[in-house]
Amino acid sequence: MGDQMGLTEVLKWYTAEFKDPLMLDPPAWFFAFLCCEAVFQLPFFFVATYAFFKGSCKWIRTPAIIYATHVVTSFVVIVPHILFSDFSKSKHAGPETLRHRLTLLSIYAPYLLIPLLVLFTMLLSPVYNQVEKRKKN
Repeated sequence: MGDQMGLTEVLKWYTAEFKDPLMLDPPAWFFAFLCCEAVFQLPFFFVATYAFFKGSCKWIRTPAIIYATHVVTSFVVIVPHILFSDFSKSKHAGPETLRHRLTLLSIYAPYLLIPLLVLFTMLLSPVYNQVEKRKKN
C-alpha cells in the first residue's frame, strides 16, 4: 500500500506541477492510447532493447516501423489537444498560458522524438534496410 501511495503522490505532484489533466482524468481517446502503451508499446520496448543491443537483428525493422508510426500518430492527436483545448472547465488544473502548454508539450516530446529516431533509423540505415540476396536453386 505504501508504494501505491507513493505513486499516487508522484502523479498528483506531476499533474499539479505540469498542469496535465490528461493523466488524472483521461478522456476515452487518451485512455485508449494508455491501454495501447501498456499492451503493445511496453512489451515492444523490451524486444527492441534486445534487438538493438544484440545488433544487426534485421527482423526488428517491420515491428519497429509499426511501433514508431503508432506512437507518432498518437502524439499528433495529443498536440492539438494540449495547444488548443479549453481546460477552464476541466475537473483538474490544465495549462492556462502558452508557456504552460509548451512546457506540457515538452514532457510529451520524447513520444515524438524517440519514435522518429527509430523510424528514420529503420528506413535509412543500411544495417536495417538491406535487401538480402537469395540463392538461386
